[in-house]
Amino acid sequence: MKTAELITSLVQDGRSLATAARTAGLEAPVPTCPDWQVRDVLRHTGEVHRWATAFLVEQHTAFRALVREPGLDGDDLVVWFLEGHEALVDALATAPQEVACWTFMPAPSPLAFWARRQAHETAIHRVDAESALGGGPGPVSAVFAADGVDELLTGFHARPKSRVRSEAPLRLRVRTTDTEDVWTMQITTDVPHTVRDAKGGADCELVGTAQQLYLTLWNRLPLSTVTLKGDPEVARLWRERSAV
Repeated sequence: MKTAELITSLVQDGRSLATAARTAGLEAPVPTCPDWQVRDVLRHTGEVHRWATAFLVEQHTAFRALVREPGLDGDDLVVWFLEGHEALVDALATAPQEVACWTFMPAPSPLAFWARRQAHETAIHRVDAESALGGGPGPVSAVFAADGVDELLTGFHARPKSRVRSEAPLRLRVRTTDTEDVWTMQITTDVPHTVRDAKGGADCELVGTAQQLYLTLWNRLPLSTVTLKGDPEVARLWRERSAV
């Protein structure tokens, strides 16, 4: 996706997150993150927004630790979140294309990296806030959701930190029904390796709409949301070890 499109998604999902938080109440439990209340979603996402903004604005070229939220609650916390969200959107929209700063996954540029990462960070936590309302998640466009699946499989789980490992080599395939996307992940005792094709066999295949797969692979929907073909143990391995 283009950076401008990702920024547009970030704008919409940040505002929707705040609206859901105010509607549900900050003390409401978050079913998609059982240990959290809505206030925890706001705090975490707001901290990450400010963390990302600092890299873009101050152009840090090395890792900087996240700065914790200063103990706010109630409407003050919502306002703090919205201020940080707006600052992040502004930083992304005004940063020069050649901005140089630290990132933690390969990308065409640091600007492209942070736009993509923060758009998906915010979308997933918007879904968390909405889960506190007791209904299903709001819509995620197929193109955006497929991009999020790609980031998860070829980005996060191409890092040494990935815990998706298996003593016996396994192949997990992910296929969307509303876009033309397919990924095949090779799972071994080494870092997982994902390619964007359907060559060769697979021990397990997950099939669904891009939104269903996006939220299922991020563990926001149950595995029963998508169609599972093949060995269910491979899908359970993903569920147990894929958290990032």
